[in-house]
Amino acid sequence: MIVRRAVVHGRVQGVGFRAFVEDTAESLGLEGWVRNRRDGTVEAVFAGPEPPVTAALEACRAGPRHGHVDRIDVEDAGLELLSQRRPGERFSVLATA
Repeated sequence: MIVRRAVVHGRVQGVGFRAFVEDTAESLGLEGWVRNRRDGTVEAVFAGPEPPVTAALEACRAGPRHGHVDRIDVEDAGLELLSQRRPGERFSVLATA
């Protein structure tokens, strides 16, 4: 299992980006979470086998139809980030941070 943290920059709030990320992660069987950040970015954590994590990151580069992604900053992360999920959920949409 790998864990990647991504911060997505662009027009990514108010366009359904978090729902898009949640749907993508769930369809790929990934664990993690997504949230808006006060600086206008979206932050996401994906955990699972490398191919679906990579696929989720590529989907984020494209984004939903009404969004526009300028760039994505991706870094390796640790399993401890998964503890931010809501209890009992594989993938959570978290409150803005």
